[in-house]
Parts: sequence; C-alpha cells; structure tokens
Amino acid sequence: MDPLDALITQIQVLSTSPSDFSHLHALLKHASNLILRFDSHRLSSLLSHLHPSLHSLGFLYILEASMTVPVSKQQAEILVPITTRFISACSMEQIQLAPDKFISVCKKLKDQVILLETPIRGVAPMLAGLRKLQVSTERLTPLHPEFLLLCLLAKCYKTGLSILDDDTFEVDQPRDLYLYFYYGGMICIGQKCFQKALDLLHNVITAPMSTMNAIAVEAYKKYILVSLIRHGQVSNYILSSLYIDIAYRRITSFVFLPFEQPYIELARSYGTGKIAELEEYVQTNTNKFESDNNLGLVKQVVSSMYKRNIQRLTQTYLTLSLQDIADTVQLNSPKDAEMHVLQMIQDGEIHATINQKDGMVRFLEDPEQYKTCEMIDHIDSSIQGVIALSRRLATMDEQISCDHIHRYLSKVGRERQRYDLDDFDVPQKFNI
Repeated sequence: MDPLDALITQIQVLSTSPSDFSHLHALLKHASNLILRFDSHRLSSLLSHLHPSLHSLGFLYILEASMTVPVSKQQAEILVPITTRFISACSMEQIQLAPDKFISVCKKLKDQVILLETPIRGVAPMLAGLRKLQVSTERLTPLHPEFLLLCLLAKCYKTGLSILDDDTFEVDQPRDLYLYFYYGGMICIGQKCFQKALDLLHNVITAPMSTMNAIAVEAYKKYILVSLIRHGQVSNYILSSLYIDIAYRRITSFVFLPFEQPYIELARSYGTGKIAELEEYVQTNTNKFESDNNLGLVKQVVSSMYKRNIQRLTQTYLTLSLQDIADTVQLNSPKDAEMHVLQMIQDGEIHATINQKDGMVRFLEDPEQYKTCEMIDHIDSSIQGVIALSRRLATMDEQISCDHIHRYLSKVGRERQRYDLDDFDVPQKFNI
C-alpha cells in the first residue's frame, strides 16, 4: 500500500476515540519527514479523505506540510478556503496537541490572504483560531498580533477591539506582546479611542527590553502624535517615578535619536499654539511623516490645534462671536468656527450654546454633577474592576513568592542528596 494512503487510514482509525489521540500524535510526528517528501499538490488532494472536525490532528499535519513551500496566487485561491474551513471546524482538543503546527497554518493563512489582497477573508478564521488556541482569555497567543494586523489591513477596527478588552497576564514571546499592544494602539486610533490608544502604546514603550527595538520606536512616534491630539501635549506620566530607572534611561536616551527629532520638534511647535507655524513645519517635513505612514495622524494633530485654541477661549470668555473665534484661532470663516464648535459640543469637549440669530457662542459650565444613577454605576464598575485587579495581583505575587521558595527548597534538596550529612559529623563519629 502507498505510504500516504496507509497514513490516511491510520488517521481515520485513531481519530475515533480521545484515548487514541496521543498515539496518533506520536505517529504523525514520526511520519512528518515522510509527509514532507511529497509535493504539496498531492498532499492537498489527500485532505479530501479527511474531515476537519473528526480528523483534526491528521488534517493539521498534512495541511501544514502542504504549505511549507511558497505559493502562487492561484495556489492561494485553492488553499485559503480549505484552511478557513479547517480552522472554523477543527477540534480544539486535537489541535492543542500540536499548537506550533496550528500557529504555523494560521500564519500561512494570513500570508495568503495578504498575497491575494483580501485580508478581510482572514479576519474571522484568525479570531476563531486564537480562541481555540487559548487556554484562557488571560493568555496572549502568537495569533493575537496576527489577528489585529489583519483587522488593520481590512479596516475592521471594531472587530479588532473585541479582543483588546481581555485582561492579559500570560505571554510566551515578548515580541508577541509588543506587536499586540502596537497593533492594538493603531486599532484604537482608527476608532478614535485615543486614550485607550495611548495606554496601549505606553505599554510598548515601557515594556521590559534589553535594547530598543523597531516596534518601540514606531510606537513612540505614534505616542507623541496621539498625546498631542488627546491632551495637547506629550504626557509626562511616561517618565513618572512609578517606572523603574532602566525604563527612564531607555526612553530619555531614545527620544532624541535623529529619527525621532521631527516628532519632538512637532510637539514643540504645537506647544506654541500658533497654527501657521505648525502647518509650515508639517509642510516642510511631509516626506518624513509620509514615509513613516503617519501623515494622516499628523493632519489630525494640526486639526486638533483648532480645538485646543477654542478650548483656551472657554477659560477666558463667557460669550464670543463666531467671527471672533474664527479670527482668534485662524479659521477661514465664521462658518468654519461654527462647525468646529458644534463638533466639540457633540464630542463633549466643551459645553456651549450657539445663537444662530446673532452668531454668538455662550460657553457654559460642565453640567455633570456626578450624582446620577448612570454615573454611580460607572464609578461602582470602576471600583469593582480595581478590586478584581488587586486580588489578581495579590494571587500572582503569592504564586511568584511560592515559586521562589519551591526553587530554593529544590536546590537545598539536591544539595542534601549530593552530600551525606553524616560525613560532616566528625566529632560525633570519633568521640569514644
């Protein structure tokens, strides 16, 4: 019998009972070299004899072997439907026996949908894949950043947000963590959730690393831009004493590198409040910002200065005409001023009313009294979240402490085995 046909028969027989999965896994690992000898076309045809949910482990091994060589667009069109169907239907119990193979298949799917310029085809399967790979929602898998990347390319920002609310406490590879926070920050920027984006980008920059990497460099560029949009300045808490000295030294030495200087200068220009000066600086450095794929974000920074200058007016005036606002913040017309004010009122950035008849704007105090049922529920939810996080940290601290003690006791036990304590009891031995 043909070796591959024999293997397919064994896969079918050993996939009927969970008690046989370990035996099947050992068999597939032993047969891996055999499988790789055959061309991908024949391997793909063999998959028709297997069911992705009943024979998931065998299907996974053969599918992964068929994807080891680079594929053309024509081959990708054939493989993508097979792979998406497998990921959606496969048995979690079986694929978790070979997580590396499953991760490889999912990453190859990502490469293929990008090759076909249809990243949206990989979004749902990748989400299904990472959920099946996860032992718990607190564990970050290598598929998390891949999923977020596909969401970014497909502009499915809301879908990407669905995994960013998970509390992450476990991670295998630091690079996965950096990319997860970086892509997550970009997803939040796409949804204009700027504070959430700042938190995620901040995590990239302050994450432990021995040397600065390219992901942290790109994250810091976006951190500066988002800080200007959200707060009107680069937030100082990144250099807070809450962070260890090594993080402080790393950041302060890295922000003044040549490739960061345009962003530092942009922040300084923004701080002057002079829109003409800021626009001139952006125009001069357009090529730099465009090469970094940050020009769109830079334009939002420029737009935010108009809002920032209008907010400053609320601290000085009770009423002001639309014409005065346009002149003060250097807008083209009262109509432009009206549109900016209306948008800021809608976004909750200022509190004001506009008298359309005489073109006057009246600035108001914040109406929130922090005593409504909704606000009380919000505060209670925040408190409960902090309590839950505190308990989790206490548990982790206890586990780490116990782990140190366990390692110490193990080491002492090994030392006791190496030396017989009676050998050192010399006085007692010779005391006649």
